[in-house]
Amino acid sequence: MLNVVLLRPEIPPNTGNIGRLCHATGATLHLIGPLGFSLDEKALRRAGLDYWQELSPVLWDSFETFRASVPTDARVWLLTTKCDQVYWSASFRRGDYLVFGSETRGLPESLLVANPDDCLTIPQVAGRSLNLATATGIVLYEAVRQLTK
Repeated sequence: MLNVVLLRPEIPPNTGNIGRLCHATGATLHLIGPLGFSLDEKALRRAGLDYWQELSPVLWDSFETFRASVPTDARVWLLTTKCDQVYWSASFRRGDYLVFGSETRGLPESLLVANPDDCLTIPQVAGRSLNLATATGIVLYEAVRQLTK
């Protein structure tokens, strides 16, 4: 099983769509607050459709609390536009965590600097960035592809 982690997500439909991706792949969704919305918002439920009830996301108050819960043998990949290591160069394993930052800020620079070998990127035109749900789908399905071949 894989884990998708959203650090301070801000847009309910993105989180709902990512919930659908997690449901479709059997991945666990982790949400690290503070969230930019309420989990009972209509937009979140609409994007997640009927899957949201079955998803049961794991909620965390802070990145530190989340990180302390990660098994020592699990890998935590940080997805960012601020590195050169492309996501398909990673050899994903069951139990890996794919961490995505908020839609407007991404992941904190301090986290990226402290963990440069764990950073992955999706190649894209300079100055542009993908929608959070799209980026999550790209990386999550590469991990699924590697684990099912």
